[in-house]
Amino acid sequence: MQTLLPEPVRRLAAWCAVLLLIAGVGAVGIWLIIYFRTAVTPFLLAILGTALLGPLHKKLVQMGVNRSLAAGLTCVAVVGVVGGATYIIVAALLDSGAQILAALRSAAEGISKHFGPAGTSLHDLAANARDLLAKFGGTAASGVISGLSVVGQAIATAVLALLLIFFFLRDSHKAAGLARSLAPRAHADTLEAMGRRAFEAVEGFMRGTTFIALIDAVCITVGLLILRVPGAVGLGALVFVGAYIPYLGAFLSGAVAVLVALADRGWVIALWALGVVLAVQVLEGHVLQPVIQSRTVQMHPAVVMLAITAGAGIAGILGMLLAVPVTAAAFGVIGELRTHYGNGSDIGTGKGPDGGTGGSTGDSGTAPPD
Repeated sequence: MQTLLPEPVRRLAAWCAVLLLIAGVGAVGIWLIIYFRTAVTPFLLAILGTALLGPLHKKLVQMGVNRSLAAGLTCVAVVGVVGGATYIIVAALLDSGAQILAALRSAAEGISKHFGPAGTSLHDLAANARDLLAKFGGTAASGVISGLSVVGQAIATAVLALLLIFFFLRDSHKAAGLARSLAPRAHADTLEAMGRRAFEAVEGFMRGTTFIALIDAVCITVGLLILRVPGAVGLGALVFVGAYIPYLGAFLSGAVAVLVALADRGWVIALWALGVVLAVQVLEGHVLQPVIQSRTVQMHPAVVMLAITAGAGIAGILGMLLAVPVTAAAFGVIGELRTHYGNGSDIGTGKGPDGGTGGSTGDSGTAPPD
């Protein structure tokens, strides 16, 4: 019987059906993540923490320390390091926060004086803000309660993530066996290889980003100190935190540094500060990124920006922080599937073209990286 539609149209319809199915599954997955974000958020944070702290735990285990004790010591170490770093950053921002805000206000006043239309000066805006505050001052109490609720949720999320990190580190050697037990026997090798590749991508991103953020923060802080820009340490802290949001975080923190230099030291120093920021970004893009993260999944900047935008739309700032490592893990899985299919291997049995297992690292059945 002759078909009603020609072959090209049938193929196009089949591809449209596949794309619609993928989009539907993706939409349902995103909805589930948003609905269960209270549990998903600490889980993802724990994965990132495990990827970053795995080498320390592995070193302790190699030294003969019990796995549970090693995981506990690692968690204590991360609490100490994060607590100390938070104290240093907060102290630096508190010490220099007034200078930074005053410099930003001075820069805004200068810009509004030269470019702002009549009737929209900062004094007018401040007066309007005071009127609004007086009018809606009754909502202050609810705002404080809402803020306390957010702080409480953040603390609970951090504690839960820390507990999950402990269990993930302690039982990391069982992850491969658990994945193989849940998968059909014919696909166990493939599933394990995909899990390894995804974890390696996240691991490489976390370690590389942390090291790059430290170098960026130190270089920019030293440059701002040489230029005698107020609040240099606090601005360097902003650079370190912002580096975990690729491209966008560096742009925002660098813009703040340049504005502060402009307001306090004038155009010449501002141009020098801009040169420092641009030089550090060039160093990061052409030296640090290729050298430090050359072993991880490489993503085009456009893909990174789209991932950050999508993460911001789904979960705000937290989504921006988690978007890139999640995308890196997805690219790792896609790369592993491409390895199997591209080499003409049998993905059902997990065998490569040389007859070996499909895992990207290690032998089949071994534990994932600690």
